[in-house]
Amino acid sequence: MTDIARLKAELDGQSPRKILKAAFAEFDNIAISFSGAEDVALIEMAHRLTDNLQVFSLDTGRLHAETYEFFEKVRNHYGINIQFLFPDAGEVEDMVNRKGMFSFYEDGHAECCGIRKVNPLRRKLQTVDAWITGQRKDQSPGTRNDVPVVQLDEAFSTAEKQLIKFNPLADWSSKEVWDYIRMSEAPFNELHKKGFVSIGCQPCTRPILPGQHEREGRWWWEEATRKECGLHAGNLISRQ
Repeated sequence: MTDIARLKAELDGQSPRKILKAAFAEFDNIAISFSGAEDVALIEMAHRLTDNLQVFSLDTGRLHAETYEFFEKVRNHYGINIQFLFPDAGEVEDMVNRKGMFSFYEDGHAECCGIRKVNPLRRKLQTVDAWITGQRKDQSPGTRNDVPVVQLDEAFSTAEKQLIKFNPLADWSSKEVWDYIRMSEAPFNELHKKGFVSIGCQPCTRPILPGQHEREGRWWWEEATRKECGLHAGNLISRQ
């Protein structure tokens, strides 16, 4: 069993690079979840720290064309393999045939995200001992302001297996992420040039206006304190 208290004591207040270095030292079977700018910053740091870099991404089937182009840019830029995870075709077919293409506007995004994102993620996380995310505390005041740099993943741990989750960028701001991306000349999604900040599936993501919080571009028709797709369900659990 991993001593979470020890890791937290060692890593709280440390730099993202030091947190990543400790994560790779602690676990051989560990993977980075990749979808956006924060994750590219992590890949930029991590590819210099390990020869055993595992990166995975969730292809929901409803992403922007620019996002697929971004995935390919990252794969080529770093010369890495990215494992793409897909939803179960039967589950998607059943939901769409029953409820149409845009049911989430009527009854919330939980079912669609569960099928397209959470279920594939759960399958992946059953194969690793720990994972690394790009969560930041200031991404969502409603759900992420208590994100620690390392934690027991209560949402995806099981009675048989403890899963550890590292959030090396928890204490960084969006400005720090983008300063690092510019400094390192890392790839980024072209949608960021069009006013998109937090980018998810095409029907559920829109640009934000000046002065709006970045998370307001996601699931804008829903209440702010529920804006999680289920990948980080522990953020909601901890606030209930």
